[in-house]
Amino acid sequence: MAALKFHVNTLWISALSFLIVFACLPSEASSQVQLSAGETVYVSIYSNVYSGPKKVPFQLAAMLSIRNTDPKYPITILKADYYDDHGAIIDTYIKEHFELKPLASTHFYIREYDKRGGPGANFIVKWRSTRQVNQPIIEGIMLGLTSGQGLSFICPGQIIREHDE
Repeated sequence: MAALKFHVNTLWISALSFLIVFACLPSEASSQVQLSAGETVYVSIYSNVYSGPKKVPFQLAAMLSIRNTDPKYPITILKADYYDDHGAIIDTYIKEHFELKPLASTHFYIREYDKRGGPGANFIVKWRSTRQVNQPIIEGIMLGLTSGQGLSFICPGQIIREHDE
């Protein structure tokens, strides 16, 4: 009986991870380079997901990754605010604006046992540049491991407002 319960939970987690991966992937790849001087980006973050008929929470660690894809010019990170699934701000990760050099990256880590965000958590990231540059890659990476069962997926950022500054 325990083996059947484990198998059913494994199937639920596998199905859930499959759905989340495809829900988070962009619908089509862009073949054109997009240039911008700044953006506000929404990034989905999942502190946990649920599995099985009893809605058992599966805790996840999360990482916000920001990558400057421009080979020549820096970008300035203005804001990386973490919100819970009710839209309330949890934490502000950028205390002072900082420059991300060409092809450099940075990240912010949410521990697996940090349940504050919930399944609908998100980051709002703002960046700018003094000139038009390649858009950075801004994404959420989630990872969890429980009882030998692993789950990982990526959610790309979604531009929600273009800056004119």
